[in-house]
Amino acid sequence: MKAELLAPAGSYEGLQAVVKAGADAVYIGGSMFGARAYADNPQQDEMLEAIDYAHIHGKQIYLTVNTLLKNKELYGQLYNFLAPYYQQGIDAVIVQDLGVLSFLKKEFPDLSIHASTQMAVTGVKGAALLKEAGVSRIVTARELSLKEIHEIYKETGMEIESFVHGALCYCYSGMCLFSSMLGGRSGNRGRCAQPCRLPYTAYQDRQQISREDQSYLLSPKDMCTIDILPEILQAGVYSLKIEGRMKRPEYAAGVTSVYRKYLDLYQKNPEKYEVVQEDKQMLLDLYQRDGFNQGYYHSHNGKEMMAVVNQKEQNKKQKIAGKRNEVLFEQLKKEYLDTKKQEKINGNFILFANSPAILDLDFQDIHIQVQGETVEEALKQPLSADRVEKQMRKTGQTPFVFDALDIMTDEAGFLPMQSINELRRRGLEELQKEILKKYRRSLPEKEEENREKNYNSFEKTPDFYASVETRGQLEAVLEEQGIKGVYCQISMFNRKQLGKEISETIHQVHERGKEFYLALPYMLRDGQLADVEQELKKAGEQCEGFLVRNLEELGCLSGMGLLKKAVTDYSVYTFNDNAKNTLDELGVMRTTVPLELNGKEIHGRDNEKSEMIIYGYYPMMISAQCIKKTCGKCDKKSSLVQLKDRYGKQFTTKTFCDFCYNVIYNSVPTGLLEEAQQILGEGFETLRLNFTIETKEEVKNLLDIFIRTYKVENKDVKKKKPKEKPEFTKGHFKRGVE
Repeated sequence: MKAELLAPAGSYEGLQAVVKAGADAVYIGGSMFGARAYADNPQQDEMLEAIDYAHIHGKQIYLTVNTLLKNKELYGQLYNFLAPYYQQGIDAVIVQDLGVLSFLKKEFPDLSIHASTQMAVTGVKGAALLKEAGVSRIVTARELSLKEIHEIYKETGMEIESFVHGALCYCYSGMCLFSSMLGGRSGNRGRCAQPCRLPYTAYQDRQQISREDQSYLLSPKDMCTIDILPEILQAGVYSLKIEGRMKRPEYAAGVTSVYRKYLDLYQKNPEKYEVVQEDKQMLLDLYQRDGFNQGYYHSHNGKEMMAVVNQKEQNKKQKIAGKRNEVLFEQLKKEYLDTKKQEKINGNFILFANSPAILDLDFQDIHIQVQGETVEEALKQPLSADRVEKQMRKTGQTPFVFDALDIMTDEAGFLPMQSINELRRRGLEELQKEILKKYRRSLPEKEEENREKNYNSFEKTPDFYASVETRGQLEAVLEEQGIKGVYCQISMFNRKQLGKEISETIHQVHERGKEFYLALPYMLRDGQLADVEQELKKAGEQCEGFLVRNLEELGCLSGMGLLKKAVTDYSVYTFNDNAKNTLDELGVMRTTVPLELNGKEIHGRDNEKSEMIIYGYYPMMISAQCIKKTCGKCDKKSSLVQLKDRYGKQFTTKTFCDFCYNVIYNSVPTGLLEEAQQILGEGFETLRLNFTIETKEEVKNLLDIFIRTYKVENKDVKKKKPKEKPEFTKGHFKRGVE
């Protein structure tokens, strides 16, 4: 299988550089909707030029639309933004948002769609769901092993794109709210402020477990997989993706050139694949965080993957100058930025007296002919073949250079140099048009959509639900009459007796007259529920539903015929109504409002069959890494760890050992009390309180405050004793995200 080397471009200049360095395809963001909003993304005219540049040189170009879109953007801006690029011939669009996905299938039917790593596709079931929705390629979650990737490829037959080099996020992509909640800069909107690259101190049971000299606990080293490239290809990866749209063009070109060299070597002679040390050193010199790791291809997690020291930051503090290899960067600049790339063409120029001048041009399977002025008989100095050839070969800044050029002339004629230049110019322009013609598309007729909808102009009495993660929390919830249903985290139950314990708890909850929902893991890797599928099917017969946190779980329930019992959590994003409609059409029971929408945006949302979280410590990060393992060793015991930042704020981290991931919660819970009347007027079917790290007594108190407030039995919350009303944040309800 011939693989694709996919390089990043943060600008048009960067795109030209990586094409010269050997990329087969380039991914780039436009002026809107890309996950790197702070890159030097090209504006429309430059982007159109970039599309043509890639195609003339036989490369593919993919546009990143890999953020979550609000209603006003999806319905008011996306079509006009994409239409010119669709017509110009963009090869594919990389998307995160289910609403964008269905919008593109409808409005731009001939456009290939790639599912971004922001969708956190972790297994066969989620990939199959996206394939059915019209996705042609999966960009796998960076946390997947080669075995998991191969399984997706084998079972779905889809094109697989995986990262091979560059920065790694600490959190599963698309599942991170850290930057968003702390500073309003959302990773889901392309504006991540990278709080994971800052120092933290870890405590367990009030004892510090992190070392003073190793405080960058959430900062992974950069990935470099040049040594295991053959294994990645053998796992079924078609597109080898380099990260780096925020880095300099020299970096992207340098990394691309090294991977080009070794991809070619492997494809020519796989048995003799070997990487020389000087090329590894070049990659280190280009950029690295305290050395490299090989990503998650062979490791689920581990301290050796983390840049806990962050030497670059230490150098800054000690005012030690950086040691960047400036000679290398200057060399790369000369080779890939200061040069022009021209395609070799063949030409035939016919110049006979008293006949029109004719230029034939050939490029690959394309042939064009242009005719010029009639050649006059020369009175003094006829044009020689050498002189004509010298003039014709002056192709300047055009994308072409003559490989072979035949001059057929009787050397008896004369034609002004201006006429020869004009004929060459027209010929090269016609050749370029002919090359690009096959990429051009016509816009299908746009369906006008009436967006003047008023969903929520009525007050509805919603039902109240609570999600719990401990037995004590469950006991408190069962004692509260105002709660209609309870979501129990699957990690509450012993894996070896899962079916029995779930069944007993369902019975216990039903005896109290409440509904039972099984909350599936925050992150699910392929096969983690395979051995308990029968227990889940049985639970599906007994309980009211399941809380679904990711696409893999949605795919699992679809395969079991249980989608009608699925309540999708905030992390199966419905930022716009199109995304919600997509899930509604799949047959899910309810969707949950994303945590990053503000009150005004929620008011303009279709909230029918939707649930809103009104209380909880928001999960800031879901990570395959383990804080305890980074600070020492894994004891395989689920527990709580406190992370303290440089300002003294503490973020509770929960280690979920049964599914091997960590959840980092916000330091302060979100509580929407004063907003009760506004939220009650938005037409929600249900409202939810999320309990995570609270004690039984704290849950009782919180239930008392929230249920009484929302049921309007006590409108004046301020009359509560101060000790009974904890500190709350409004989350994004007031400010939202850009």
